Amino acid sequence: MNHSILVVDDEVRLADVLAAALEDLGYRATAVHSARAALTELEQTRFDLVLTDLRLPVMDGRALLREVRSRWPEVPVIVITAFAAVRDAVELVKEGAFDYIAKPFEIEDVSATIRRALRVADIVRDNERLRGELEGRYSFDTLVGNSAAFRRVIEQVTEVCETKATVLLNGESGTGKELVAKAIHFNSPRRDKPFIAVNCAAIPETLLESELFGHVKGAFTGALANRTGRFAAADGGTLFLDEIGDMPLPIQAKLLRVIQERSFEPVGATRTQTVDVRLVAATHKDMRQAVDKGSFREDLFYRLNVFPIQLPPLRDRPDDIPLLAGHFLADLAESMGKRASGFSPAAMTAMAAYDWPGNIRELHNCIERAVIVAKTQTIDVADLPQDLFVSRRSDRDAFPRDLDAELERIERDFIIEALRRNDGVQVRAAKLLGIAERSLWHRIKKLGIRLGRSIAD
Repeated sequence: MNHSILVVDDEVRLADVLAAALEDLGYRATAVHSARAALTELEQTRFDLVLTDLRLPVMDGRALLREVRSRWPEVPVIVITAFAAVRDAVELVKEGAFDYIAKPFEIEDVSATIRRALRVADIVRDNERLRGELEGRYSFDTLVGNSAAFRRVIEQVTEVCETKATVLLNGESGTGKELVAKAIHFNSPRRDKPFIAVNCAAIPETLLESELFGHVKGAFTGALANRTGRFAAADGGTLFLDEIGDMPLPIQAKLLRVIQERSFEPVGATRTQTVDVRLVAATHKDMRQAVDKGSFREDLFYRLNVFPIQLPPLRDRPDDIPLLAGHFLADLAESMGKRASGFSPAAMTAMAAYDWPGNIRELHNCIERAVIVAKTQTIDVADLPQDLFVSRRSDRDAFPRDLDAELERIERDFIIEALRRNDGVQVRAAKLLGIAERSLWHRIKKLGIRLGRSIAD
């Protein structure tokens, strides 16, 4: 990266010579001769570092430092000072300067200090960018849906995210439980601390205790070194326990103690560790039924079920399918560098008619495949997986003899149902179908749908 450096010194010759030396080292350097000129440059141009003399007329290096830290906190400042003023420079470091360089200096010393400052600034900048991406990726805006069932989920997430309450997410596989868990974390006061996820069903029972609580060297065969468990790794943040309903009973007892006492012992250890962890658990099982069967501890269930959130399956929120499909299409097309930007009416009708047993995950996979195979900007029926058509016709294994006629029938059924639900009001029916009112009018005319007191085909 070709970094840009602003050199500030009222000794014109020294400033110009230093800027030229930095240019020779591969930096882009600009020399100015007062703090006011430096602020003007910073307002007009982006710089990666400021290298300033401490003794400047009118506005000195200390005042310049304060202004830069206030207005451009991401830009490191290095102070150049005469040897006699080193004590002042040390105070400036406490006030936010990255480091100081005492006169007289060698250009190698200046170069080494600049490299360190830029390296740290780049790391901080990357961390901020990644944090911003994570927070954006799991903001409420990514919880896509306008259906009443999903709006209730968003309301509940909004209610609980600022609290410390344990959350239990329940829903079928693929309904977005981990996405909701991350939204809770990244919109909570713990957002700057770790989010750690554990799939309790994917880890063998013999390893799950060590995975959650860690172990000490020699605790069991193969324990060749100390291991930090997921609870300790999530200290201060959020621990997401997915498929909690599959957790073995012996581990449930230890988990109950952690929730009650906020402490645990790693496997083979004698010392107790304390943790501050917010728990979010998730399952696709009926937990009350699991309690009745004796496969899940009743006391643990009540500890986890402080704030339950039920995630609806996609078949119960059909109005959200166009929104989700469009959201996935935009993300996938951008990440793949494809031009796909919309769906044909027939493709959207086919997706709306499917019951999506794999829920949101299956819809995402469907759109991903469609983006890969699509030859035009519009995703059409031929780009969709054939499962969407086969599974809907459970009474027949063969494909339709006339696909156009079959799709026309589906389209007619959806339009008639939308009109019936909205008492024949075309504006509301078009909104329900996700199309323009003019487009709906043309389809009604094309399909020969008769409008009246009782809508019929």
